[in-house]
Amino acid sequence: MLVVAVAVGFVGSIGLGQMAARHVMRMDPPGGIDEAIARAQENKSARWWRAERMPILLPNPGVRNRAASAPIRPAVVERTVLAGKGDTLIDLLVRGGASNPDARDAADAIRIVFDPRSIRPGVPLTLTFGRPESADPHDSSQSRLLKVSLPTAVDQSVKIERGSDDAFNARKEAHPLRREVVRNGAVIRTSLYEDGVATGLPPSLLAELISAFSYDVDFQRDIQVGDRLEIAYECYSDASGRPVKTGNVVYGSLTLSGRMLKIYRYQPPGGFADYFNEKGESVRKALLRTPINGARLTSGYGMRKHPLLGFSRMHKGVDFGAPTGTPIMAAGDGVVEISTFNYSYGNYVRLHHSGPYGTAYAHMSHIASGIVKGVHVHQGQVIGYVGATGLATGPHLHYEVLVNGVQVNPASIKAPTGVILSGAMLKSFEDERTSTDAALASLPTAASMTRSTF
Repeated sequence: MLVVAVAVGFVGSIGLGQMAARHVMRMDPPGGIDEAIARAQENKSARWWRAERMPILLPNPGVRNRAASAPIRPAVVERTVLAGKGDTLIDLLVRGGASNPDARDAADAIRIVFDPRSIRPGVPLTLTFGRPESADPHDSSQSRLLKVSLPTAVDQSVKIERGSDDAFNARKEAHPLRREVVRNGAVIRTSLYEDGVATGLPPSLLAELISAFSYDVDFQRDIQVGDRLEIAYECYSDASGRPVKTGNVVYGSLTLSGRMLKIYRYQPPGGFADYFNEKGESVRKALLRTPINGARLTSGYGMRKHPLLGFSRMHKGVDFGAPTGTPIMAAGDGVVEISTFNYSYGNYVRLHHSGPYGTAYAHMSHIASGIVKGVHVHQGQVIGYVGATGLATGPHLHYEVLVNGVQVNPASIKAPTGVILSGAMLKSFEDERTSTDAALASLPTAASMTRSTF
């Protein structure tokens, strides 16, 4: 602490105050403060005087100002912007507060590990601002883009960070997910799809299950009120326990008028995953039972009175009523034999499949692009769209199955199955099936969603 000795006097016959003497010292002078005050009192010009000791804190030039020398560290600031339609990565960075040069440099860095054109609308971009390591530690004005975080998938994100050399570096960061198997089910009251969705089944998995069963089940005629559906499928959760995505259907069953059909997902060693029945036979058949989704059976195979011609004749196929434009799928792998307008059949496609089998599709509004004579098609590929061309009363698909070129009742066909497991593969499948059955049996009835980690 520094001490100031002050001597104050007032002069003038009319009493105007005036400071007579002031002595400011940064340290005690020789003789001390008392002697300094005594000298001040000898000033004869002062008619009234007063001397005091007054301690005052003054800057000491011999001591460095520690507060001024400490680096200034402004608070780190985070901002999040949402990608909109048509936004580029640079647009998002600038909108979040980055300078144009920093935005360009960060965008260049991310292109090494991720294509920024893949950013979808609604994806959040988190920007972190602060003082770079290369900045002057005493300059409070330098606050720049330090980090960028961009989720690219539910289990992965891309991180961009400014290094000590002031350059941006990008890397991918994985976020491990926890796999569970979820079991659910439904009693069919209106339709398999509507009742399944109402119980919380993801529509994509429900469609996968329907596709797997479509080789053995005619969903237009075989499903009755009171039938049951059960399904077990993979569900993946993040570190907070929030479900973020679904995986494969592990198991499914349909109980149709008391008859239960089961399927299991199994991947043979060195092969591709597929669905198999309890015997180890692939559910995939040479032909689909129904080559159109969401349609209703309006006319069966056999003799009938033609709705336009007015007389009875053989109906050599089955009709599925559906809105104009509904996609029509190839019932099996094959080669296009005919693809043209065929008079009363309207727009018409005929496919040849393996062995003696063939299928035909008529009254289409138009034939799909690329479906021409000689082209190979795969099962489930869209070959045309529902319409009412030719001799038709309304939009529908006329579907025929041919054996050695002759139309037969599609319901009577027992199309050959796909892969049939045997030997070590069959034993491996049976072990996996037993494990799945045991895990499912340990769970409550699938009236409500439950989880297992098998």
